[in-house]
Amino acid sequence: MRDVSMLTNNGVNVKKSLELFGDMATYDDTLSDFLADIDEKEERIKQFKESGDMANYAILVHGLKSDSKYFGFDKLAELAYQHEMASKDNNLYYVTENFDALILELDRIVHLVKQYLGIEEVGTATTIVAPKKDRALIVVDDSAVIKTFIQKIFNNQFEILMANDGQEALNLISNSAVPVVGMLLDLNMPKVNGFQVLEYFRTNNLFDKIPVSIITGVGDDQLVAKAFEYPIVDILRKPFNERDIKDVVERTIQYAH
Repeated sequence: MRDVSMLTNNGVNVKKSLELFGDMATYDDTLSDFLADIDEKEERIKQFKESGDMANYAILVHGLKSDSKYFGFDKLAELAYQHEMASKDNNLYYVTENFDALILELDRIVHLVKQYLGIEEVGTATTIVAPKKDRALIVVDDSAVIKTFIQKIFNNQFEILMANDGQEALNLISNSAVPVVGMLLDLNMPKVNGFQVLEYFRTNNLFDKIPVSIITGVGDDQLVAKAFEYPIVDILRKPFNERDIKDVVERTIQYAH
């Protein structure tokens, strides 16, 4: 059994993370998914910083912040949040002055996680291949952690179609080989956000065909109230656990006509 004290003694809030992941087996599996593409993400963050592309930099550090919060990397989450706010204000000076601190903490976490999992190098992520299903569930979120977590829960029940933003979700609807019986939709995403998807659904009378529930880390009650102006099924706020997401999905697909 892996020694979780290696994480907790180094500032990782594992207890908080288990509110989302439920158990250590799921937490450990998803940590492996985090490692699988973190090197590429770090390189892209560096490239956007060097080019001064604060719009795309903000999107990437937002995703890093979200993933860090889910795993209990509280210090990294806070640093990423400060960079997100600065880059949204186009404050290149702050980003430049504090960039080393962000990368040092990110590298520390990556090294720590590798030690904890007992691996030196991270290869290509293993893809879970399951038999084709006769129903599809679309999960729209810019966090790979959330999408993978939901996929593992429902992979034996639905064909899980995953999108990083609203435009990808709308493309999936058009191209799905099996009926889509529901959508889990984040509100805060780059490019096409959740509200733009909701407006598209209302304009094209899609809510009766594909029921939608919101999964969001947005704490603003006004934004939540705005979401309920659309005929959605429910809203589930992050962090959530396996039981919460199962309940929401069951209620959501019952609305499919």
